[in-house]
Amino acid sequence: MKTLLLSMITALTLVTSPMALAQDKTLRVGMSGQYFPFTFVEQDQLKGFEVDVMNAIGKELGRDVEYSTAAFSGLFGMLGSGRIDTVANQITITDARKQKYVFTQPYVYDGAQVVVKKGNDDIKGVEDLKGKKVAVNLGSNYEALLKDLPYADEIDIRTYESNIEQDTALGRVDAFVMDRISASQVIKEKPLPLALAGKTFSKIENAYPFPDTEEGRALRDEVDQAITTLRENGTLKKISETWFGSDITTP
Repeated sequence: MKTLLLSMITALTLVTSPMALAQDKTLRVGMSGQYFPFTFVEQDQLKGFEVDVMNAIGKELGRDVEYSTAAFSGLFGMLGSGRIDTVANQITITDARKQKYVFTQPYVYDGAQVVVKKGNDDIKGVEDLKGKKVAVNLGSNYEALLKDLPYADEIDIRTYESNIEQDTALGRVDAFVMDRISASQVIKEKPLPLALAGKTFSKIENAYPFPDTEEGRALRDEVDQAITTLRENGTLKKISETWFGSDITTP
């Protein structure tokens, strides 16, 4: 009887241990669904580079992936409240964010880019933003990048939930800033008179953030190992080339 009882306790411990539960847990991922071609909705289906990469990570880990969409500015609130495990929405690694979250290795390498209405010759790059109205997505890292410029107090920075491309094309703002990859895709795919202005002005490395807790760090390590495997077996490169025609997953 003692042997049977001991076996039952051991089995129960194995089933309910944090490691066992972690392996069975669905990976809950937040994204905006409004950032083409990384994450967007088409015919009521969530699609994009981020979706394909995260699905590949889920398959590698043997986990189901559950997606939640919200405005970009609300995604970190969802992460902090425990409603999601991570954010897949081109999240830039910054010193400020590293104070709150733990990150995987980067899976996208890019740079910040100024975009203007086609024909706007007054802005040839970031150095020409003084005295101009410049739009950025609310909650993105681009506001902080602009505020780090030595002439930041001369830039009229406008934060938007969406439609920064349309307002730039209509002349309501003089320019907007986002990553060069997304900006290039917007210009390619949308019927808007927009153009890149100058070179990128800041290196960007995007990764997945997790809460800085024991469980968050363990899950980060799992996802990080999956990224390594997907990079080594060519899956990341294949997904990138499908969406962009080039590999944005390596420096």
